[in-house]
Amino acid sequence: MGDKEIPRMTGRFDRLSLNTLTPEDKAVGVAVGAVLAGAVGLALFNPLTDDRAVAEAPAQAAAVAEKGGVSSKSVKSDKASAAVSAAEARAQGFKVPPRAVKPSEVIKLAEKQVGISEGKGGMTKFHKWYVSTPHAAETAQRDGGFSVNDYKGAQWCNMFVSWLGAQTGVKNMGWDAYTVQHATWFKKTDRWGKAAKPGAVVFFDWDKGSRGSIGDIDHVGLVVKDNGNGTVKTIEGNTENAVNKKTRDKSEIVGYGYPDYAS
Repeated sequence: MGDKEIPRMTGRFDRLSLNTLTPEDKAVGVAVGAVLAGAVGLALFNPLTDDRAVAEAPAQAAAVAEKGGVSSKSVKSDKASAAVSAAEARAQGFKVPPRAVKPSEVIKLAEKQVGISEGKGGMTKFHKWYVSTPHAAETAQRDGGFSVNDYKGAQWCNMFVSWLGAQTGVKNMGWDAYTVQHATWFKKTDRWGKAAKPGAVVFFDWDKGSRGSIGDIDHVGLVVKDNGNGTVKTIEGNTENAVNKKTRDKSEIVGYGYPDYAS
C-alpha cells in the first residue's frame, strides 16, 4: 500500500451516506450521552447527533462541559464516588473522564504510536478498542445496522484519532470510524475551519483536495504543526498499514476539526 489510505471496507460500508440517518438513529447518541452524564456528571459530545450533544439532564451538565471535569454538584467528593466516575467513563471507552487537555499531550501520545502496524487480518489495538466501546454499536446502527465485527480489519485512520481522544480525555474531539460523519459533526458543532493548528484533526481528499467538500473526504490524521511553507506535519493511522509521521501539502486538505483544548 502507498501512503494514502486505500479503501478496504466493502458491502454496506461502501454505501454509507449522511442521508441514511433517521431521527431514531440520531436519538440513540443523545440518549447514551444523557445516561452517562446523569450517572457521573460528565458532558459528552457525540458525533451521532446534528448539534452539540451536551446532555441536559441533570441541569448542571452544561457547567461540567465548561469546567472540563466532574461536577461537584452531581458527584460526591469522596473517593468511592470518584472511583465510580472513572469506572463509568471507562465503560464508555475513555481511559480517563473528559478533562482539560493541551494539544501537546495528545501529540505526544500520537508520537508514541508511530510504527505500530497492522497485525493478522489488518487488525490493530485501535480496532480492538473501538469495537469494545458502546459507541461502535451506535455508529454501526447509524450507518446501516451492520455488525460491529465489520469494523475489524476495516479502515482505521479515524479509529486512531478517536482513540487518542479517548485515551487523553480531550473534550469534543469526537469518536467515529467514518471520516465524513466525523468531519460533519465538527462543522455542525462550529469546530471546523481552514487553519492548521497543533492538535487539530485534519481531513484529506486525495482527488479534489482543498477544493473538495466534506462528503469527498478520504482520510484523517492529527496536526503536529503548520510548517509555514504550504505543508503540514501530521501523524496518521492507516498510512502504509501503520501509524506514521507525514508531511502533507495543504492542497490535499479539505479542512480541520478543532477539539476544545485547554489554553
